[in-house]
Amino acid sequence: MNKNLLKTLLKLLLTALALYLVFRKVDSKITFAIVEASNGFYLWLALVFFVLSKVFSAIRLNYFFKDLGLQLPAAQNFKLYGIGMFYNLFLPGGIGGDGYKVYLLNKYYKIPVKQLLQAVLLDRISGLAVLLFFMLLLLFGVNIRLVMSFDIHQLAVAALVALFVGFYSMMHVFFKPFVNSMGITLLYAVLVQAMQLVCAYFILLALGIGSDLLAYQFVFLLSSIVAVLPLTIGGVGARELVFILSHDYIGIDKNAAVAFSLLFFLITAITSLVGVFFKFHVEEKSVS
Repeated sequence: MNKNLLKTLLKLLLTALALYLVFRKVDSKITFAIVEASNGFYLWLALVFFVLSKVFSAIRLNYFFKDLGLQLPAAQNFKLYGIGMFYNLFLPGGIGGDGYKVYLLNKYYKIPVKQLLQAVLLDRISGLAVLLFFMLLLLFGVNIRLVMSFDIHQLAVAALVALFVGFYSMMHVFFKPFVNSMGITLLYAVLVQAMQLVCAYFILLALGIGSDLLAYQFVFLLSSIVAVLPLTIGGVGARELVFILSHDYIGIDKNAAVAFSLLFFLITAITSLVGVFFKFHVEEKSVS
């Protein structure tokens, strides 16, 4: 059996299993009723801020390309980023969005594959680092019901320090060619995550959730980390499972949380479909 087909089938199986576990824990009628009753205006605002997060993300990645001497025009960078989003979500069994970007840039600009892989890897790592930063900050405003012999806030402070030291050290040891742009790329990473949190905020408002907003956003960030793992299709199922499992420790409403997650995926899918135009209606040679 083809390796990519096998990987796709495995992801489909894990996605189906995760969704099965999720909908065993919630009342699907209530969940979909919450989705149907959501406020369209707030969902539109959520979509706008999600798109903004992707614009900032594409700009951040282009700074990493510039560190390699690749002067990719903004329009072409956005086009390439859009194709990558489409590949990541709708063609998960292939080379993936990052692999496709590396392939095209190596083909047309002759930048070594190793350097391009470093750029896209650092793009992911820097985004994850800032996501962890925001999540640790939100810990100070969320009441987590855990039986622990230590103060979770002290743990958060220690983790923040470790995050700063670890990221700084990693940059200077493994990613030296990108050190000069570290400040500006981290700024864009902050903007990316801030826009995602605003997007999440408007989805919560659309669902009529007016309390425990920080708790929902904390779990949203936690689920985003889990969704990064290449286990399910577009993180579907994995993200919802995090919301379900968090119910006992943070007290968020399970049905509303799953409704939130489904709407966030819908917004992600709608935005990623822009890659269809770039992939099937624009010649690949125009990337060069």
